[in-house]
Amino acid sequence: MRTAARATPLLVAQTRSISSLPRATFTALRAVVTPAVNKDIRFYSSKSFPEHNVIAMPALSPTMTQGGIGTWQKAVGDEVQPGDVLVEIETDKAQMDFECQEEGFVAKILIDQGAKDVPVGKPIAIFVEDKDDVAAFESFTLEDLEGGAPAAAAPAAAEAKEEAAPAAAAAPAAGASQASSASSGNVKASPYAKKTAADRGIDISQVQGSGPSGRVVKDDVDSYKAPQAAAQPAAAAQPAVAAYAPESASGAAFTDIPATNMRKIIATRLAESKQQIPHYYLTVEINMDKINKLRQVLNSSADGQYKLSVNDFVIKASALSLKKVPEANSAWLGESIRQYNNADICVAVATPTGLITPIVPAAETKGLADISSQVRELAGRARSGKLAPHEYQGGTFTISNLGMFGVKNFSAIINQPQACILAVGGSQQKVVVDETSESGFGVQNVMEVTLSCDHRVVDGAVGATFLQAFREYMEQPLKMML
Repeated sequence: MRTAARATPLLVAQTRSISSLPRATFTALRAVVTPAVNKDIRFYSSKSFPEHNVIAMPALSPTMTQGGIGTWQKAVGDEVQPGDVLVEIETDKAQMDFECQEEGFVAKILIDQGAKDVPVGKPIAIFVEDKDDVAAFESFTLEDLEGGAPAAAAPAAAEAKEEAAPAAAAAPAAGASQASSASSGNVKASPYAKKTAADRGIDISQVQGSGPSGRVVKDDVDSYKAPQAAAQPAAAAQPAVAAYAPESASGAAFTDIPATNMRKIIATRLAESKQQIPHYYLTVEINMDKINKLRQVLNSSADGQYKLSVNDFVIKASALSLKKVPEANSAWLGESIRQYNNADICVAVATPTGLITPIVPAAETKGLADISSQVRELAGRARSGKLAPHEYQGGTFTISNLGMFGVKNFSAIINQPQACILAVGGSQQKVVVDETSESGFGVQNVMEVTLSCDHRVVDGAVGATFLQAFREYMEQPLKMML
């Protein structure tokens, strides 16, 4: 087998250049079987096969370590032309097409459709240049690849095996010698120390003596503590607490739904964020009367060109507030705090497979109509799994809005490595004091927002200052137009 020395992240350089396509597509080049290969080499296995190329599981995003196999667009024996889609790959956030850039034929599909958790770099298909060679791979398996090794590596492996054999033989001999020494009573110890150790089940040979010439005395036995290393594997081997599994006379009482790659990544990232980031929360009320009136006026004169939502105003107000309070537009890097110059706003979107956060870049420079159309377009492609990696990875600030579900307020988990996330609730009518009214009170439409902050980056006063700026823009929406 001949492989080329091209690394597995086969398409990173292509990502931005294809973002204008209707669906994110990626280039499948020749992939190496192991990262250690750095030049063209020939592998040998227990069987003889014609010259062929291995297509490995690609890394379609910087954070991808494994993925799922979707629908194979090519079958065994099919001809492949440059630009043809070979297979759909399920990443942690989306379903993406994987294209070939070479001419040839599919000789063998090694990973079936529907496979989950396939590691990046694992071979998924065999590719040949001559169609007559396809039949030779009918019985080809992953074992044929794994059994092969570079010829140059064989002598080294044999030499390592020869060196390991004497070492393995020496280890039992050394252990037997130590056991013999301990059991023969050659340890220097006082009779009282030996009796105390025997009563407590302590191996006297393991006790460090403090007496003359290293003699073990009773105080040494009293202060001896058994090594804890042996207890760790036992603790690790304890099974997880079993989930509740009720029984039902009428049939199955529950259904176990396999977790998708996306759901696993979401679970891991959120757990890490909650455990590692010192969250704190700030909540304010926003008077929505002026925004509701302005939104109604703008939408009535839109002539179908746009339809503004409350969330569009929230995105714009957040971006402008971040420019006013740049400390909130930051990220914790461990040794430094990175402060961003643009407000790239992530908008949380619920999809059938989980939460995803497409990005509105430089939102402070965009008008409300542009923000509205871009969010709608990104959300639509997010729900169908057609976002390119750069459209959902990154961002400087996140907004999560559950107001449309009737949620009054909630606290969101920070999207690492960002420092803040804004949780937006729904509008509620509230009776307030109104000195201009004859009754002395009035009714306002009020919306609650809660800012979750990373205390390593954003101090309480900074978070409060951001919310003051945000409330000012929301309650005086014409300032967003300036």
